[in-house]
Amino acid sequence: MTVIPLLPCASIDDILTFYTALGFERTYRQAKPNPYLAMCRGDIELHFFGMPGFDPADSYGSCIIQVPDTGELHSACVDGLRAQYGKVPLAGIPRMTRPRPRKNAEGLAGFTVIDPGGNWIRIFPAAAPAEPPAKAGKLAQAGKLAQALDNAVVLSDSHPDTAQAAKILDGALARFADASAVERVEALAYRAELALTLRDPDKAASLLAELEGIPLSPGDRERLAGTLAAVEDLRGA
Repeated sequence: MTVIPLLPCASIDDILTFYTALGFERTYRQAKPNPYLAMCRGDIELHFFGMPGFDPADSYGSCIIQVPDTGELHSACVDGLRAQYGKVPLAGIPRMTRPRPRKNAEGLAGFTVIDPGGNWIRIFPAAAPAEPPAKAGKLAQAGKLAQALDNAVVLSDSHPDTAQAAKILDGALARFADASAVERVEALAYRAELALTLRDPDKAASLLAELEGIPLSPGDRERLAGTLAAVEDLRGA
């Protein structure tokens, strides 16, 4: 059995450019009488239809894609987006989040692509972690700031309600000033990403400046390697 999502867009040409950057190949294109585009990357196949006057900001289009390794796919997408756009778009449409554990998805680390049609392509691992009890124990020991970050990720990356996610993190960063360096860096980095999504570059800059001032041990830097790399994209956004 094969199921192929059929998603709306304003321009199949914009969709073609974007998904080509993500490593997809065009398998079919029709301009008239009805714009239609088919894109494929390995076992992932997505089809799109053009709608005159369609506003991507109003789109409810969405689908879930399960892959063996979200980190590997995300890295490939990052490389393609940088090559096409000079950066990873973090604000507006299109944009892409980075893999983060989702507490509303059994802790699986997923990321989301919001394409030029405003469609939310939600990408998750195909299988849950091998040892859920250990994972659950680790989550139970997370600090208050880390728990607030989990809630913010659900609101912004899954719901989505980016403004409310920002409010949650602002409150938590103020209340839990004694959180560990690792927790604060993770929370500040995500809050800076939310600021860019909300088109507030001054707020993002102040958050990144605060993050830069946090002293980190070599062990902290190792744990935060992915986040610190993503911060470089935030600075260039």
